[in-house]
Amino acid sequence: MTNRFLAGPTIFLRVVFVVLVVAALGAPACKRPDTSGMPTIAVIPKGTSHVFWQSIHAGAEKAARELGVKIIWRGPLREDDRDSQVSEVQGFISRGVSGIVLAPLDESALAPPVADAKSRGIPVVVIDSGLKGNDYVSFVATDNRKGGRMAGEHLAGLLRNAGKVVLLRYAEGSESTIQREEGFLEAIAAQKGIEVVSANQYGGADVEGAYKKGEALLSRYKRPDASLGVDGIFCPNESTTLAMLRVLEDNGWAGKVKFVGFDASDTLAKGLADAHIDGLVLQDPVNMGYLGVKTMMAHLNGQAVEKRIDTGVRLITHDHMNDPDARQLLHPDLSKWLTR
Repeated sequence: MTNRFLAGPTIFLRVVFVVLVVAALGAPACKRPDTSGMPTIAVIPKGTSHVFWQSIHAGAEKAARELGVKIIWRGPLREDDRDSQVSEVQGFISRGVSGIVLAPLDESALAPPVADAKSRGIPVVVIDSGLKGNDYVSFVATDNRKGGRMAGEHLAGLLRNAGKVVLLRYAEGSESTIQREEGFLEAIAAQKGIEVVSANQYGGADVEGAYKKGEALLSRYKRPDASLGVDGIFCPNESTTLAMLRVLEDNGWAGKVKFVGFDASDTLAKGLADAHIDGLVLQDPVNMGYLGVKTMMAHLNGQAVEKRIDTGVRLITHDHMNDPDARQLLHPDLSKWLTR
């Protein structure tokens, strides 16, 4: 009787022991690096919805096919989800990838996980936006301060160095747009006849949110006759430029105020063609993604790489938007690399 009573718990304990052993053996297996012999590079953007990031993805895929490496493209949906991006980096560290190509959406928040990656022997190439510290292999990006200065100088020229302008910033902590904003303000400050009437408002990563912020900002300068009491506007990235274009068009102000934006999409290209936008400062995101992966592989192959790699910047106006090189930046063909 007693033996039968003890048999049940004994069998139960044996089953639990086996389950625990299997779990213990299986858990680390998911963290083991790829043993196929092909290097695996994680490419982590700030977000995945905007055309800019799709272009980065296309460039990374182009490099991966040329070099015979595998890339894993994962990132937050929204460009303000710091926790999600930190988790992505930590996940790839645990997975044991060969390297990480990262566009940090916050120059401070992403510094500790990048330092952790380095300590575990996983190199990081930073693209698009800068990062505090020195724990990365190379920084591959636009000269964003130069891009901001180009925007400011172009807007000042359009205004003949006189008038009132507003800057709708992007988001706190984003090093790339901070550089553009500061470059813009430096260029405007050199023109004594131009007054910056607002430079402390942030549109944010979401176009709808940026639309509300932009409309609220410009409503302060709306005259009794519904005209706008500012002469020029600058927005430093795709989401704020798209939002501001919509605000101007919805309120009948498009074409009546000088407007310079940053980045490209079909909607922004149409705004430029319609003379609702007076200039777009364009990066080369396809080249950025391409060089990000190529730089990582060069490092993994033991080659020396530059600590800072400039991927270029150009200002496009209505008069030159159909030049072949301008069209390539305004309408990059991504389908070749993003479909198989």
